[in-house]
Amino acid sequence: MQVTTTFRHMEVSAPIREYLEEKLARVKKYIDEPIDAQAVLSVEKKIRHCVEVTLVAKGIIIKGTETTNDMYAAIDSAVDKIERQLRRYKERIKRHKPLSGRERQVRKAIVQAESLEEVDAEPVIIRTETFFVKPMSVEEAVMQMDLLEKNFLVFTDADTEELNVVYRRSDGNYGLITSQQKD
Repeated sequence: MQVTTTFRHMEVSAPIREYLEEKLARVKKYIDEPIDAQAVLSVEKKIRHCVEVTLVAKGIIIKGTETTNDMYAAIDSAVDKIERQLRRYKERIKRHKPLSGRERQVRKAIVQAESLEEVDAEPVIIRTETFFVKPMSVEEAVMQMDLLEKNFLVFTDADTEELNVVYRRSDGNYGLITSQQKD
């Protein structure tokens, strides 16, 4: 785990940095991938100790913040919050039983921007990517979209086996686009 620690409005403290790294080592049991941690430790008005920890791993970004009168207590509380979030997400993913063999293959193409500006020109595809879309419920699709911090997610509905898209609306809610076949 790579930990970057920033001290604001306080002197750099090796014992506090070591304590933070020791506490953050606990979250490695939830994520197997390499983890980057960024911590900002600050003191406001000489009595408020603020800790903001951001973890980035496997497309997941998790933040934990805490403000108390003691820096060590703030570190404990912020790391506990992150640990609870990771445990909750890991349990949700464990509960979901993927339906193997029912994935769909989807192809994504990226079009060159200059070809869109010209009126008579055909769009030029500069990269094509193929990936599998696994069956999942709408709730799991929203969770996966949040974990990956994406604005939309294409998935196969586990019940109907239709291709669907869930997206984040500008008002903060979620939208769902479903596909239906004509009769």
